[in-house]
Amino acid sequence: MEYTHLGRSGLSVSRLCLGTMNFGPKTEEGDAHSIMDSAHASGINFFDTANVYGWGESKGWTEEIVGRWFAKGGGRREKTVIATKLYGDMNEWPNNGKLSALNIRRALDASLKRLQTDYIDLYQFHHVDRNTPWDEIWQAIDVAVQQGKILYSGSSNFAGWHIAQAQAAAARRNYTGLVSEQSIYNLLTRTVELEVIPAAQEYGLGLIPWSPLHGGLLGGVLKKENEGVRRVEGRAADTLEKHRDQIQRYEDFADSLGHNPGDLGLAWLLAQPAVTAPIIGPRTQEQLDGGLRALEIKLDDSALATLDEIFPGHKTAPEDYAW
Repeated sequence: MEYTHLGRSGLSVSRLCLGTMNFGPKTEEGDAHSIMDSAHASGINFFDTANVYGWGESKGWTEEIVGRWFAKGGGRREKTVIATKLYGDMNEWPNNGKLSALNIRRALDASLKRLQTDYIDLYQFHHVDRNTPWDEIWQAIDVAVQQGKILYSGSSNFAGWHIAQAQAAAARRNYTGLVSEQSIYNLLTRTVELEVIPAAQEYGLGLIPWSPLHGGLLGGVLKKENEGVRRVEGRAADTLEKHRDQIQRYEDFADSLGHNPGDLGLAWLLAQPAVTAPIIGPRTQEQLDGGLRALEIKLDDSALATLDEIFPGHKTAPEDYAW
């Protein structure tokens, strides 16, 4: 396993991050525990979750599953850099969502209880809160740091100017601010290249891409479709039809290189600037093993250029659209 620092921090994390969103709703607890043990055995020390995972009436379920795994002991908690998130409403009562100082306090204590730990390594804002001033957010986070409940802060789904705004407010308080941004980023969705990645690089944030295979569309979907293994429906089907020719070229190119499409998509992300660790969200042990193969792929300039030709990206704004 390769390790790198998370942004400008001194925190060392694996080049792949284990996403836990499927634990509970799609992966039963025993299998989830086995997957987390296998992740450790493979050297993955970076796990990501969120207080809303479990969804619906079961929000918090996923954190509880991770917490019971930690409680087994054997150094499981000590070996894990655990990242969780807050923002989404946990119930319909006021002040049980967003980033007010009150909700930060309540949500943090609730996550600590579910995770059965006394601190969280990376506490992430799941979305920008336009109605709470950054001075309030950073004051609440500073209190939590002083209490020893969190070590680092990160953002998720922020625009580039939100990152700049957050870091400017943190600088006024002589505070570290954000060390990471978690954004959707893959060969099909490269909008973050306009401003989010440049902002992350400027302010020293590590980028943690979610949906690295665009919900499986970059994981060999056409081959699986032809074999009758998978049938795509809903919005994914619409996206597939829109990009069918590109995805076919992509799968053919992966075959020519001797790689599985999913492994190639992860390897491409690992070669991108500012990317710390793509989030892989396996439902099964087989899917975890597949994600690990991407670490062995080293793409040369020719292969990267071909992928850019199939899935054109963006220059940094404003050069992408202006002189």
